[in-house]
Amino acid sequence: MVFLRHFLGSTARLPSYQRFFHSGKQIYQKASDPNHLAILLQKNLAQRNSSLYNPELETIRCTIFNSKGIIQKPSIDLRRDELIHTHGLLPRDLRKIEKSRRNDLVPSVLVRENSILISILNIRALVKSDMLILFDSLGIKLDSVSQQNFITDLQLRLQNKSGFDVPELMNKDPLPYEFRAIESIFVSAISNLSAELKVHLNVTNGILQDLEYSITRDKLRYLLIQNKKLSVFYKKSFLMREMIDELLDQDDVLCEMYLTEKKLGKPREEHDHAEIEMLLETYYNHVDEIVQTVGNTMSNVKTTEEIINIILDSNRNQLMLLGLRFSIGLLSLAGSIFIASVYGMNLENFIEEGNFGFPLVSTIGVVLMAYLFIFSIKHLHKLEKVQLMSHGKGSTLK
Repeated sequence: MVFLRHFLGSTARLPSYQRFFHSGKQIYQKASDPNHLAILLQKNLAQRNSSLYNPELETIRCTIFNSKGIIQKPSIDLRRDELIHTHGLLPRDLRKIEKSRRNDLVPSVLVRENSILISILNIRALVKSDMLILFDSLGIKLDSVSQQNFITDLQLRLQNKSGFDVPELMNKDPLPYEFRAIESIFVSAISNLSAELKVHLNVTNGILQDLEYSITRDKLRYLLIQNKKLSVFYKKSFLMREMIDELLDQDDVLCEMYLTEKKLGKPREEHDHAEIEMLLETYYNHVDEIVQTVGNTMSNVKTTEEIINIILDSNRNQLMLLGLRFSIGLLSLAGSIFIASVYGMNLENFIEEGNFGFPLVSTIGVVLMAYLFIFSIKHLHKLEKVQLMSHGKGSTLK
C-alpha cells in the first residue's frame, strides 16, 4: 500500500468524517444555550413519563399484537404481576426489560413454558403461539424510520402476508406464528446492524484514506474516537453472534421454541427442530459476516496505527541523530577553540619566540577538530546498528 505520500503536506479537501465529527461539536455548542437546555429538560421529563417501566405503579408499557397480526392494544400499561402470572414468566425475567436502556449490548433469548422472551438491541418482545407483546416506551408513536419499518414488517409476517401481489397460496408462510415473529425481530436487528456498519465503514475508510496524504493531530484524534466506536459495535455484534450460537447448541431449547405444537399437545422430539435451526443458522451467517467485516476493519486500523507509530519513531530518531551530529560538531569546534584560547593567553611561552607559533597552533586545532568529529561520527554510526550476532559473526541491521 502506498502510504503517507506527503507526510508534511496538507490537503484542501474536507473529508466526510470531519463533517461527521464537526456535527458533534455543533451539538455541544447548542447544549450551552439556556433555551436549548430547557428544551432538553422538557424532553427528558417527557421521556421519563413515558418510560418502559413505572416503579411506582409497577407497570410496563407495551403494545399487544393478536393472533392475526393486528395491534389489539397499542401502548398500554400492564402490571408486572399480571405479566408474570398470565404468561408463565419468572420475576427475574422482567428485570432486564425493566432496567434496560434503548440499546443494550448483551442480547438474550429466554424460552419458557408457553412463551419466548427476546431482548436484542432496542427490541424487547414476548412471543407466544397466538400473541406478541412488544415492549416499547413510545408505543406506536415511533421515533425512527427503522422502528416504523419494523412494525410494518412485523404486521405483514404475523398476518402471513408478503406485501407483494402474488397468488394467495404462494403468499402463505409455512412457519408457525412464533417463528414468523422471531424472524421479523432478527430481520430488524440485522438491518440496524448493517446500517450502522455502513456508517462506521464510511467514516473509518475516510480517515484511513486521508491519513495517506498527511498526518495531523486532529486526524489521529478522529481515528482514536472511531476506533472506540468500532470496538463497541464489534462487541455488540459479537455478543449477538454468540447468543445465536449458544441457541444452536441447545437441542432441548430449540424444541421448546415450538410453542404452537406444544399448545396443540404435539411437542417436538429432542432432535426434531430443523425449521428453527435453519432459521437461526441463516441469521447467524449474516451476523458472522458483520463481525468478520468489523474485525477486518479494526485490523486495518491497528495496522495503520502501527505504521504511523513506525513513521513517527523514525522521524523522532532522525531528529535525535541530527541533534547528536550538531553536538558532535560543537564538541569538535570546542576542542579547536580550546587550543586557540591557550595560545592566546597572556602568558610567556616559547611559542611566541618563533615565527611558527600561529601556523602550528592553527594546524593542531584543525587536526584535533577533525579527529574528534570523525571519531564521534564513527561511534554514532555504530550505535545506529543493531547487532544480530555477537563478535561480528552475524549481519547487522540498520
